[in-house]
Amino acid sequence: MEKNSNKLVDLSVSFAVEILNLVKFLKSRHETIISNQIGRAGTSIGANIHEAQYAHGKPDFIAKLQIALKEANETSYWLLLLAKTNYIVSAEYDRLESLCRELRITLISSINTAKGNIK
Repeated sequence: MEKNSNKLVDLSVSFAVEILNLVKFLKSRHETIISNQIGRAGTSIGANIHEAQYAHGKPDFIAKLQIALKEANETSYWLLLLAKTNYIVSAEYDRLESLCRELRITLISSINTAKGNIK
């Protein structure tokens, strides 16, 4: 396991907490469509990263991280929609998207490192 794994776990847990707080806020405003979608995608990132820690070999590890990356990309889309529909202010969008981008960058780095280590 490379050094980015622990960073990924920490980032993903922190991000999931942020997403759950966002979902709580959205539901208090009676927004359910996007809140359900972003809740699933945003928390799935960390779930897949956690699953990767117990992967059955390097290919399984890479596959789990790739799923987490797809979920992070989806989460980014829902954040953009929330900003464009004024459910969140631009400062909140920028903050959450920055965290999501950091997760994506770290995931890509971890995937590339793991792919480079396949013999």
